[in-house]
Amino acid sequence: MARKRLIIEMGMGIDQHGQEPTVAAARAVRNAIAHNALPGVWEVAGLSHPNEMIVEVQIAVPYPEQVRSDQVLAVLPFGQKSLKLESGGMVVQGRAIAELEDKNDEMLIAVAAVTVFVEMD
Repeated sequence: MARKRLIIEMGMGIDQHGQEPTVAAARAVRNAIAHNALPGVWEVAGLSHPNEMIVEVQIAVPYPEQVRSDQVLAVLPFGQKSLKLESGGMVVQGRAIAELEDKNDEMLIAVAAVTVFVEMD
């Protein structure tokens, strides 16, 4: 069996308040998968359950060492999931608002690529 790419989805996520890279990363993944249906998983690849998909997530985000991987992967409803984090994305000067529990003026922007693979003959 050979691993074949079925689809690559891209997304962006922002945490404007709270300075949580996990929030920005999870939103980027949610954005990437928000408007997709994958009938090819059954009709082309012949999988019997969506958990047979292999889903690789790559995210560029500020402060990747602070990302809680389990929370980001929890956004994906199905699949054999893996996550690769790298430093990137963007930090933008915002405005700290005490009532929103901001730690500083930073807004964090993450970008994600979600690749779905299937095993095929």
